[in-house]
Amino acid sequence: MSHQLLELLGGAIPNDHSKQVTSNYYIDQLFLREIDQEIKVLDVGCGNGRSLDVFMAINKSTNWFGLDIADSPEVRLRNINDDSRFYTFDGIKIPFDDNTFDVIYSNQVFEHVRYPQELLVEVSRVLKEDGYFIGSTSYLEPFHSFSFWNYTPYGFMILLNNAQLRLEEIRPSIDSLALITASMFGIPKFTERWWSHDSPLNKIIEVFGTIKKLDKRKINSIKLMFCGQFCFLAKKN
Repeated sequence: MSHQLLELLGGAIPNDHSKQVTSNYYIDQLFLREIDQEIKVLDVGCGNGRSLDVFMAINKSTNWFGLDIADSPEVRLRNINDDSRFYTFDGIKIPFDDNTFDVIYSNQVFEHVRYPQELLVEVSRVLKEDGYFIGSTSYLEPFHSFSFWNYTPYGFMILLNNAQLRLEEIRPSIDSLALITASMFGIPKFTERWWSHDSPLNKIIEVFGTIKKLDKRKINSIKLMFCGQFCFLAKKN
């Protein structure tokens, strides 16, 4: 069935490597490309604001803004003193002008968004022409923190297309069995490395692909079929 995913997603499944990644992967990639420029970034669903440190560690001139609803379990964990960086919204209407941001980031947020298509249209509106929308979301992840949806990679691409956002890349993150196991036991410490390193099922798929001499694109497509989360890079048309 992975051949169908390859056909549906076209060139968005990369062939350079088949490593499992997190949304930080695309922060690194973009800032390596644009390190000599000041970049205006909006974190949609910023929660506790921890992405601020990630962006600033790569580029001190990052102009970072955090956006979230007024109250959520993640927002309550916020301990950053600079309130001027944070904005509140209703979950749909982004309180910024058209074509404001170079990069919009969203880490594991859209499974919690009540009206995802409407919000993606807003993401497209405030993103500059040729700007990037990067992040991750859930596919086969158990219910968590008031989640509404799980997205197939194909379904998420269609939502992006409808908002005039083009899916440039999609990569597998933690596999679904590892994520279910970790969730079942409350994310014990020994499972934390499954996000930053290949999780168990992804390791098996990697070995299988190597034995079968599959190219990296094919291995990525198999991992995407069984992923708990996936990461994406989209661009405004």
